[in-house]
Formats: sequence, C-alpha cells, structure tokens
Amino acid sequence: MLYYIFRFLDQYDIPGAHIWSYISFRALLTLILSLLLSAWVGERFIKFMKRKNISEVQRDPSIDPFGVEKKGVPTMGGIIIIISILVPVILLGRMRNIYLILMMITTVWLGFLGFMDDYIKIFRRNKEGLKGKYKIVGQVSIGLIVGLALYLSPDAVMRENVVLEKQNQVTVVKHKSEAEKSLKTTIPFLKNHNLDYSEVMAFCGKYKTAAGWILFVVMTIIVVTAVSNGANLNDGMDGMCAGNSAVVGVALGILAYVSSHIEYAAYLNIMYIPGSEELVVFICAFIGAMIGFMWYNAYPAQVFMGDTGSLTIGGIIAVCAIIIHKELLLPILCGIFFVESLSVIIQTQWFKLQKRKGRRVRVFRATPIHDNFRKLDSQLDATSTYLLKKWPHRPFHESKITVRFWIISIILAAMTIITLKVR
Repeated sequence: MLYYIFRFLDQYDIPGAHIWSYISFRALLTLILSLLLSAWVGERFIKFMKRKNISEVQRDPSIDPFGVEKKGVPTMGGIIIIISILVPVILLGRMRNIYLILMMITTVWLGFLGFMDDYIKIFRRNKEGLKGKYKIVGQVSIGLIVGLALYLSPDAVMRENVVLEKQNQVTVVKHKSEAEKSLKTTIPFLKNHNLDYSEVMAFCGKYKTAAGWILFVVMTIIVVTAVSNGANLNDGMDGMCAGNSAVVGVALGILAYVSSHIEYAAYLNIMYIPGSEELVVFICAFIGAMIGFMWYNAYPAQVFMGDTGSLTIGGIIAVCAIIIHKELLLPILCGIFFVESLSVIIQTQWFKLQKRKGRRVRVFRATPIHDNFRKLDSQLDATSTYLLKKWPHRPFHESKITVRFWIISIILAAMTIITLKVR
C-alpha cells in the first residue's frame, strides 16, 4: 500500500519518495516493522490468552520431562507470527506481484489449517487435534493451488541462463532476452546443469511438456506437504522451530535476492526470475516475525506457536523455494526438518516390523529426534528394547539441545549458499 502511495508522490518530485522503489530499503524496513509488531502483538496476545485461560493441553511427562514447568502456557502463538508477516507485507509490498500473492495465500491457508488443529486440541480437549487425513488434504490443496498458479499465470516466468565461451577462454553467462515459462530447476553441485521436468517425462513423446507440468505440480504438493510436516515435528522445544526457521529464512532471502538480480544471477550462473524481488520483502517479514516471536518463545516459553505457526512456517519455506526454482536445495537447507521426519518414519516402521515378529524393538529413545536427547532413562518403556539406548550417554536440557540445533541449521544454511559456487 505504501509502495503505491510513494510511487505516486515520486511523480511530483516529493523528496525521499524515490527511495521506496529500492527493494533493499523496503525489505529492511519490513524486517524491522515485523520484528517490532511481533513483540507488540505478542505481549497483548499472551495477556489475552491468559485472561481467557486458553493454554496448552498438559504435556505428557513421559515425552517432555520439563512439561510440569510449562503448565498453563498459552498456545496458538502462530497467530502472532501470521499477523507480523501479513501486516508489514501489505504495507510495504507490491500487492500485484503473483509471487507475493501466492505467499500470502499460503500463509493464510496453512495458518487456518493449523488454527483448526489447535482449536480442537484446546477447546474440545482432544490431544489428537485435527485428523491427519484432513491435514493432508489441506496441505495437498495449497500445493495444488501454488503449482497450478505458477503454471497458469503469465507473470510466473523466468529467463534461462546461457553460457557463452569467448575466444580468450573467458566464460560469460548471459540470460535469454525473453522471459518464458520453464520447467527447469537448480540441481545442487552440478555446473551448467538444471533438472528439466519435461525431460524427465520425455517418454511421453510430444506430450512431454504437459506431462512435465503435471510432474511439477505433483512435486510442489510433495514439497509443501513434506516441509510443512517437518516444521510441525520440529516444534517441540522452546525456540526450536522459530530459531531454525529464521536461519532458513535468511538463506532463502539471499537466494531470492540473487535470483531477482540479473547481474548476480549471471555471475552465479543461475536462472533469473523477474519479479521475485518481492519475495525478499516477504522473507524479511518472515525473519522479523520469527525473531520477534522468540522474544516470548525462548526458554522458558511464555507462549507456544502451536500448529497455527509450525504448519504455516513449513509452507512458507516450501513455496518460496519452489517459486525461485530451488526446491532441490531443501533437503540441505531444511536438513533439520528432514531428519526430524525421517526419525519418526524409521521409529514407527521399525517398531511395526518387529512387532509382527513378537518383539518390541525401537531404534531411538524417542522421536522426533530432538526428544531422543532429553529422554530420561526412567522414562523408557521397560518392555521395549532400544537399539540406540546409549545415545546420547546422558540427557540434555532442552535449551542446550535447541541451541545446538540452531548451530546445525546455520551450518546447513551456509552449505546451501555455497552450492551456488561449488559446482
């Protein structure tokens, strides 16, 4: 909104109005506004939730040894995050940008899905929350919407990079003069090679392009669902998910910025995506919201984000990566989310397999994997055998686990950025 106002004022040479055309100015202003707004809204939200006695359902002490300390802590803090993202973006973003619109739709859609889950847990006293099939339907739906929008929108285009060899052996990277629809995406660690979804479907002959778009939409659904669930599983300790997501947000912001800048895109030999600079504004709002939320969510937490926040966070990360054609970097960038999900899959499938043989054997002390590091020996199931019972040698306090996971996220984010050069 403010962008359009100051662009109008710039026509009349109003001093300072032109600065609103700079993406760096709007992005940093969005970050600051989002951070301050989340801190301001957070305080009032916590007071309101306590006044209404709306709090987290008491945690199972067999899972969380510190659960007693957290009795009565308000949940649904994801509302703080969503407000702190949307308000600055509406004020400072270019609302006609297709990518910004998709990010906002994703935020509202998954925010509502998570809100329904938290609502059932709190007001209906059902710890299971929203049934899993309904969650999956909601995640698949937003993945389908995003995939189809990128396919159908004339504004969702890119200019492919072309490598030119000069006579003096100097390699120059240029971009095609015309922006066009493309099914290519970046492959990490491979120079001058992108994955083309249409080529994957080459066996379809003359229909390979149409089949490629179908594969792209399916890939979008899988990525959104996987990352959203991964973030949801990662939300189990004070400050854990918010801190990891802030680090991921910084990396995504860098990737979005270089993808939207034709000179940087040429230097790094990556695809140039016109219009993706507005993602930098959105991601800065996302980072500010995460940091501001941690003001209250750091140990000991004064508020939990709930599924309202975690599902939204995962969806935002996934959709942003898909828009800038970097979804294949997510296993590295979101390595923490990936390992959290993988640990749950391994634990459940191995236990089911062994149970058929009449044995109760588990791989980890507890899952998701962050719970493995705080599980006390006295809390283990005496009737079960644990393959990794001695790992770790002693349980850690959740604040130490959280900080160490942050450090791992920083390393993974740095590795993701490095892949742009290490090819």
